Amino acid sequence: MPAFLFLLFIAVPLIEIAIFIKVGGAIGVWPTVGIVLATAFIGATLLRVQGLTTWRRAEEAMRRGEPPVAEMLDGVFLFAAALLMVTPGLFTDCIGFALLIAPFRRAIGRYAARRIAASSRFTVYSSGMAGGMGGGPQRPGPHSGPHSERPGPVIEGEAEEIGENENDREGRGPRSDSPWKQ
Repeated sequence: MPAFLFLLFIAVPLIEIAIFIKVGGAIGVWPTVGIVLATAFIGATLLRVQGLTTWRRAEEAMRRGEPPVAEMLDGVFLFAAALLMVTPGLFTDCIGFALLIAPFRRAIGRYAARRIAASSRFTVYSSGMAGGMGGGPQRPGPHSGPHSERPGPVIEGEAEEIGENENDREGRGPRSDSPWKQ
């Protein structure tokens, strides 16, 4: 991973410089600067519109009682797109614009979800992600334990211990008539 990051921080600026030189030589300096500024403005506008749409979809999924996984992933990708669009450069603008395209974003999301699920370190909920992944937890078969083929329902709840007398509050055990007494 550190080698990848080092390569990334060296390669991206070199690619940006090469593109600036080529485009600037072909159309001139000021039109190139204008393109960079225009792409930043267009990207910010598209981000605002798509961000609001994603927010509404997340709210709707929560109203239906579903985890807004796809919407959260869209939000992460839209944030990455915004960072790339604000970064001066034509290469990063192209990547940012690609992340603003919803089908491309969802394809990357499905790929990332499959990779994370295959690592068997996480349970990936894929609600709203079309493409063969259902609405429940996705786990790979042989890598996640003996009960992974048919995971049971997850039951969440809260418990509150209520003591009726002083003995219960002091931790001396259950009442003599308790059905939970061992």
